[in-house]
Amino acid sequence: MAIPALAYKPTTQNHRVASFGPADQNEDTPYIYRTEDVSSSSEVEALIYAVYRQVFSEHETLKFNRQITLETRFRNGSLTVRDFVRELFKSERFYNLVVAVNDNYRLVEVCLKRLLGRAPYNQDELIAWSVQIATRGFAGFIDALIDSPEYLQVFGNNTVPYQRKRLEGRPFNLVTPRYGAAYQEVAGTTLQDWRFTLEKFYSRKFQERRLPEGDPGRFRELAAAVNNRGGYAQKLSAFDVDYLNKVPVRR
Repeated sequence: MAIPALAYKPTTQNHRVASFGPADQNEDTPYIYRTEDVSSSSEVEALIYAVYRQVFSEHETLKFNRQITLETRFRNGSLTVRDFVRELFKSERFYNLVVAVNDNYRLVEVCLKRLLGRAPYNQDELIAWSVQIATRGFAGFIDALIDSPEYLQVFGNNTVPYQRKRLEGRPFNLVTPRYGAAYQEVAGTTLQDWRFTLEKFYSRKFQERRLPEGDPGRFRELAAAVNNRGGYAQKLSAFDVDYLNKVPVRR
């Protein structure tokens, strides 16, 4: 039996603030795709491309990510935009690219950004939705998001999800890769070489950075760079002094 959703308190985010109208429009304002605005086959293709871009977070729709059967059903009117998005999130390709390479917390963050167009409110929301993944499975988690009052109120059945109110930061698909730092070493994208770590730890610059302010060790290089050959008295030998000529003669 699925555990009821845990309660969490929403924090104030920029997407919860009413728009200021034309003054709030800038170069980062997303274009909203709706089926009501589609009147040609090219506009249908643009809407399908927008759905792929939102779900898979890619600027170019890769051929192996396309779901031809779902596209055909959408063109025929058998699927709404909401149903099309739901089926793409439940597809095997999305599972292999996103679900299988992330933990539950990361998965909640990615899905909230791509489905509801916002980042998680706080850690309590991450925990609440992670419990839903653990009890309902990923498919049940997607159904809970798409059938939520927030999704229906903001996007409805015919609008492609988009990032709401970009007050700070760029689009999510530019700053949110499909897997987090915990999977990067497993995937082989960033392998840690301990030689560079040890070299950095034992370097003079790193050691001096750990010294407190005012420590003489911070000025070791400065003291060594001072020229110690100028500004001092000349070194003379007693044999170089002509004492006979230096002694005054009384006449």
